[in-house]
Amino acid sequence: MICPAASFEEIFQTAQGAVYQCSRKNCYWLDFQGEATPFKVRDFFQFKKTIDSIDVEAMLNNSSRSFDFEIIMPFRSERIFILTVEDVLKLQELLAGAKFMIELNSEIKACLQQKAVLAW
Repeated sequence: MICPAASFEEIFQTAQGAVYQCSRKNCYWLDFQGEATPFKVRDFFQFKKTIDSIDVEAMLNNSSRSFDFEIIMPFRSERIFILTVEDVLKLQELLAGAKFMIELNSEIKACLQQKAVLAW
């Protein structure tokens, strides 16, 4: 990881990559295709929306070479993602799992805080 002395927590992992949360810089790190990419929280969710909006069916049905790859340049990032259909599906799975775990963690914290207030 690029942030030395930071505390990373794994949010979600698949065989293709992982998403980590950096407590030091309040950001997410996406480890995919052997590279780690940092995202601010808002940018991470925007990146997920961008990946989810890729029309995989059109990529599969169109025989034109321009549909073989999808090129994504995330906002405020130096990385360029060149994704095949398989890469898009793997990245969608990874990001969906990470988003689910982030939302689950938020719900658990809210429930625990509510019970703590009631116990007081």
